[in-house]
Parts: sequence; C-alpha cells; structure tokens
Amino acid sequence: MNNFIFLKFMTLGTSRTGEIQMASRGKTETSKLKQNLEEQLDRLMQQLQDLEECREELDTDEYEETKKETLEQLSEFNDSLKKIMSGNMTLVDELSGMQLAIQAAISQAFKTPEVIRLFAKKQPGQLRTRLAEMDRDLMVGKLERDLYTQQKVEILTALRKLGEKLTADDEAFLSANAGAILSQFEKVSTDLGLPPSYMNSPLDSHPSKNTDVPSKTSFLLKIQGLL
Repeated sequence: MNNFIFLKFMTLGTSRTGEIQMASRGKTETSKLKQNLEEQLDRLMQQLQDLEECREELDTDEYEETKKETLEQLSEFNDSLKKIMSGNMTLVDELSGMQLAIQAAISQAFKTPEVIRLFAKKQPGQLRTRLAEMDRDLMVGKLERDLYTQQKVEILTALRKLGEKLTADDEAFLSANAGAILSQFEKVSTDLGLPPSYMNSPLDSHPSKNTDVPSKTSFLLKIQGLL
C-alpha cells in the first residue's frame, strides 16, 4: 500500500468515526432533552391534577385564576417546544405526541391531566389500562356517567391519534359522544400540521434523517437549562 492510499484510507476511517461519534452525541442529547421535557410536563400536569382535586376547597375566582396561570405556563412551554423542534425531523418524531397533547390541554379539548400525560408520552397500553379501570369503576358506582363519558372520549381519541386500532363498539361510542371535543381536537391536529406517520413511529424508522441535534437547537436547550 503506497503512502497516498494509506493516507486516504486513514482519512476515510477518521471521518467515519467522527460521523458515528456525532450521531451518538445527537441521540444522547435528544434522549436527555426528551427526559427533561417530560419532567416539566409532568410537573405542569400535576399542578392541574392537584388543582382539580382541591377544587371544592377553593372559591371560584381562586380556582379560575390558578388554572389560567397553569395554562399560560403550558402555552409558554409549548412555544419553547416549537422552537426546539423547528427544522429537526428527529425531534419532530420524538416530541410530536407531546406537542399535540399540550395543544389539546391548552385548548381544553382534553381536560384530564393523566390522560394528557400518557398521550404525551405515547403510552397506549397505559391508556387502555386506565380505560379498563374506568369501566370497572362505572359498574360499581365509583365513577359518575358524565365524567366517565368525557374521559373515555379523551382516551379513545388519544388512542386513535397514536395509531391504535379501535373496536367497532369504541368507534360507535366516539361517534355518539365526541361531538365538540373531537372536532376541537381535530382542529388542533390540523393546526399543528404534523404528518400522521410521526405520531407513533420509532426513532430509527426514517434513516435518511439527521440524528444529530443542530447547533441552533443545542443553543436553545442550553439557554433554557434543558441540556
């Protein structure tokens, strides 16, 4: 092997190693970012849940003001999320469910914090488990019919958005009870302009995408203390 070929081989090897390291770093940053965002969302959802649980202890003005403040925090969080996702298809794949769930919460298309949380984390199995628990609670009189209907509509809508197949009975239930909430949620989905394939696709299903986090994104994350 002459010196030219040897140097060319070494250069290609070094370049490939650098690409692998950059991709690995990008995946690590994306994973860390997702974890931190989920923790922030959990905190905001817990605020909403605590507020609902303490509603009877608060006067109307205090309840409405606290809820308004929490929704404003969610809106600010959503704005940051949009900036972070801008131009990065890997992050769109990873965070599209979270963005859609937050939009549903802000518009109050969804009103149940735990359903919003599970939707944001793309947890169809846990959503189905919650629905089964609700069915049982309704049968033994632990859950009022109106609240059951509201939450079941939210869960079924979230499952459908996550690409889950619904039974004929579930589809009929949605058709009969969704009404305004479903049309409002569909509007939220359309406004976001997220392709349906991004809702429930694994990170590696689009190999052509750049898995490294762009410098602009990293800069935004560091400013917000997310990296």
